[in-house]
Amino acid sequence: MTTATPAYEDGNIFAKILKGEIPGEKLFEDETAIAIMDVMPQAKGHCLVIPKAPSRNILDAKDETLAAVMPVVARLARAAKAAFSADGVRVTQFNEEPAGQTVFHLHFHVIPMYEGVELKRHAFGDVPMETIKEHAEAIRAALAKG
Repeated sequence: MTTATPAYEDGNIFAKILKGEIPGEKLFEDETAIAIMDVMPQAKGHCLVIPKAPSRNILDAKDETLAAVMPVVARLARAAKAAFSADGVRVTQFNEEPAGQTVFHLHFHVIPMYEGVELKRHAFGDVPMETIKEHAEAIRAALAKG
């Protein structure tokens, strides 16, 4: 038996970033999505792609939203890998609290991976904003190169 996905609530942190109510370290923006740095990174260069269309997660997202955002995810993954000479890139996306979702606006984590380096736990440990801004600049430079 399936249950309905709870309704989208526009008071979440990503909706507030999209509305300009709170800042985010922006990497990229187009008509469909915004890419920002994760302020609680699990690895150097950890960033997020957030579709502009309101949806709680992939369970209620429109197919058009998913089709439009995946090229942005791929572009950001290539840029983050190049910016930090990462060995690989992990793309993750969580759906509902039991699956690990903590912000209920559809988003994709783009996490550069490094051989032999374990990921930090998300939301644990402080990373100075200056470091996040430096990482953002490196990714923006890689995006500019194509």
